[in-house]
Amino acid sequence: MTIVDGNALAGDLVEVLGIDATSARLCCAGCGSTGLLALTRVHRTAMGSVARCRGCDTVLVTVVDTGAERWVGLPGARAVAAV
Repeated sequence: MTIVDGNALAGDLVEVLGIDATSARLCCAGCGSTGLLALTRVHRTAMGSVARCRGCDTVLVTVVDTGAERWVGLPGARAVAAV
């Protein structure tokens, strides 16, 4: 497993969402803190990526690559704001 910052998700999210979402602000459902997706801590494996809150380690964003499809989830993001 490799740990990087949220900027590592830029390419994956552009492919799915059509925009660079790393400048979006996320509100963590775990601790209520707000911060840029680019500043999250991202755990990467061959199966995909998990972006976690730096404050409480809640899973904010998941990106799973099945080979044929790429799935994005926002399980721990209470709200998302475009910047």
